[in-house]
Amino acid sequence: PRSVEQLSPGDLVLTAEIPPASAAIARTGHALKPRGELYTRDNIQERLAVRNMLDELRGCGIDTGGPSALNASDRQAFANQLDKFLARI
Repeated sequence: PRSVEQLSPGDLVLTAEIPPASAAIARTGHALKPRGELYTRDNIQERLAVRNMLDELRGCGIDTGGPSALNASDRQAFANQLDKFLARI
């Protein structure tokens, strides 16, 4: 699908962005971060809360940094998590 609104139950969204991941999960889809973290109903609310807090801090002029560059272990974690996901379906 081109957007989360077009998601069918069980579809997988690949995203580093928390809001689309949250929307995918709300629509009974799945979301996988490029670093290999599978967003779930159990962890998405915490990730969204942290994202919102950091966004507020940035809005106040505080430099919160950013993610480190994607490295080989991130790519391996992504591949492993994707393999696990595909094996389940």
